[in-house]
Amino acid sequence: MKLHVLLSSGAVALAQQVYLPVDGSASLPQCSRNGSYATAIPSHSFREFSFTQTETERTATSRPVPTATTTFAPNYSQLSSLVPNLTTTQWGNWDPASNATPTDVGVPYGNASWTALWTAIPWVNFTRGIYSTTVEPTPVPTSELVLPPPEPFGPETCYTFPEDFLLGVAASAVQIEGAVADEGRTPVHMDALSLFSPGRADNFVANENYYLYKQDIERIAAMGIRYYRFSIPWSRILPFVLPDTPVNQQGLSHYDDLINLVLDKGMLPAIVLHHTDTPIEFYPNVSSILIEPGTGGVGYTDSGYHLSYKNVSFEDAFVNYGKIVMTHFADRVPIWWTFNEPLLGARNGHSIDAVIKAHARLYHFYKSEIKGTGKISMTLNDNFGVPRDPSNASDVDAATHFNAFQLATFGNPIFLGQDYPDAFKDSVSDYVPLTAEDLSYINGTADFFSIQPYTATVVSPPPNDTIADCAANISHPLRPYCVTQSTTTTTGWNIGYASQSYVYITPTYFRTYLNYLYNTFRAPVAVTEFGFPVFGEDDKKQSDQEFDSPRSLYYQSYLSEGLKALWEDGVDWIGVFAWSWADNWEFGDYKQHFGIQTVNRTTQVRRYKKSFFEYVDFVESRRQKSG
Repeated sequence: MKLHVLLSSGAVALAQQVYLPVDGSASLPQCSRNGSYATAIPSHSFREFSFTQTETERTATSRPVPTATTTFAPNYSQLSSLVPNLTTTQWGNWDPASNATPTDVGVPYGNASWTALWTAIPWVNFTRGIYSTTVEPTPVPTSELVLPPPEPFGPETCYTFPEDFLLGVAASAVQIEGAVADEGRTPVHMDALSLFSPGRADNFVANENYYLYKQDIERIAAMGIRYYRFSIPWSRILPFVLPDTPVNQQGLSHYDDLINLVLDKGMLPAIVLHHTDTPIEFYPNVSSILIEPGTGGVGYTDSGYHLSYKNVSFEDAFVNYGKIVMTHFADRVPIWWTFNEPLLGARNGHSIDAVIKAHARLYHFYKSEIKGTGKISMTLNDNFGVPRDPSNASDVDAATHFNAFQLATFGNPIFLGQDYPDAFKDSVSDYVPLTAEDLSYINGTADFFSIQPYTATVVSPPPNDTIADCAANISHPLRPYCVTQSTTTTTGWNIGYASQSYVYITPTYFRTYLNYLYNTFRAPVAVTEFGFPVFGEDDKKQSDQEFDSPRSLYYQSYLSEGLKALWEDGVDWIGVFAWSWADNWEFGDYKQHFGIQTVNRTTQVRRYKKSFFEYVDFVESRRQKSG
């Protein structure tokens, strides 16, 4: 047989895949340790058979109870002067099936005004969950913490993870919390997804994590996770969105308790300020949320970054909200993200301008005024574009354009102090030019590069015209990236093992990607989401969903290749966060199971999957120990 060996070059910023024809079978480096078997002839003998196979039964190691508390900023009592004149109040729950009506009509921010934000939208089949109050946790039974049988051919490596390597899990409020109309929260744009996309599932109930957060944190800590990454909905903290409107005391108290519980369980909290949940007040109507193809839009849904509400810009309103959250929780939170994948929610150039400048303002606020010692970033999306034929200059140019549009648009000004890339400026005619003063202020406003490298995609130019032709035509079907994306290489094979969605298992490209990011943007790299929705998992019985070998392969192979980038290529790779710690609402779909726990949609019972154990075990069994 003829074997094609895939080589990756990590020393250059542009990814290259070179296929070298090699005859013969693959070598087995793991067997080279014992050369005596290379030429020996096996001997054969009979013996009495018995069932004596022995397996070691191991259980997960939970996080130890902390013996000391680390603070990352002064507490709120010392920072309250940075957000003066805050007033707090609380509202109730909205239930369309209830006959109760508010009596405080005319009060600017009373229950009647709050309720009107819900009744203004023509909800269809609005449903509530089975919980209406916080559920106290119970310890996870030891029987649930027994490790599953290991894979017979797992990755073999002698490399280790640094002692301070971040091992976390992630989820977003809009996808797991449910309780969307409870305890003062007002609608966000993703709540309305099922209205403008009929047939798609809604997030009204989701995982009911808002009321089950204590049990969820208990289960995550029991598995040995060190960082819990979550988002806080803007509209649960400021139901009326704008500066000088009341702060929701129930929202503050909820996340205050959540953060304290995470710390009590030996983990560290990591907060995202905006994860696909712009308050509905920014939209003139729900139909404006979806970006229609052919209109020149940059993303897929409009997150309102370019909009204003009552003459207050999104940027100013978001910065005000961010300051409130940071001053309240900065003392206990070591890692912050301002935005999650903002490109996907950007309508135009003004959107990008607002996001980058809001991010920079909050970075400077945290570092200069709060004087926080934690880290801040913005997490970006990009299914790494690799050229279909690395020897073809047009394919290489297409991959360069594809990655630059998604990454350098934010990375150039934030990490390098440089202007937007041509890939962005040539495609988005209304981009807002960055002045020298802007670049000076924005440069260096992230402490690490945050990326969500789920998979790779094979890239080539448009089939019938050029990238430039596409960029100049807002109705071109390949906009906004203006390249052809596929999942097959020049060999005719898929790029990797397929999933229920767009994700393919592409670990060698993951290593190349880490090289690209580190050498291009010159900053430590953290993977803040990655995961694999196993094909057809929703149709499997419970025990088969739990034994999710393809997902285990995904995590172990990516981590193994990441170690090579760390040790062989010199990449400063600082951590990973699995998406997600449980199956959740995937923007209109519950059949794409990204989680490392199952969720019973009737009872809300969670069960660990095999991949959860192996994700944690792969890192912790290789973690360096001090001393």
